[in-house]
Amino acid sequence: MRTWLYLAAAIVLEVSATLSLHLLTEHIAWLVLVVVGYAGAFVSLSLLMRAGAPIGVVYGVWAACGVALTAVLAAVLFGDPLTWVMSLGIVLVIGGVLLVEIGSSAHHRQVRGRS
Repeated sequence: MRTWLYLAAAIVLEVSATLSLHLLTEHIAWLVLVVVGYAGAFVSLSLLMRAGAPIGVVYGVWAACGVALTAVLAAVLFGDPLTWVMSLGIVLVIGGVLLVEIGSSAHHRQVRGRS
């Protein structure tokens, strides 16, 4: 359960920081959220990996969720474009990450079976 909290924190912090970059163009005070968000995201990721999560899966899930949430929220909050082609790209990224996760889980089951 703790690993999911670390992952959720890393995703929320990174997306918040990335969206704040857009706001930073309007007011320098947003720099605080940019720096705190990215720093917090990396701390959360390091705690997640320390808890035993494999880096390939961690990075893939974090990046895919970050891309998807940032694109959707930027469209909602800032009126950025979100076309069907972009949506398809998001679906493909998420599908790729799911395949990495499935492959990682299968590998871990094989390794445990040999022990």
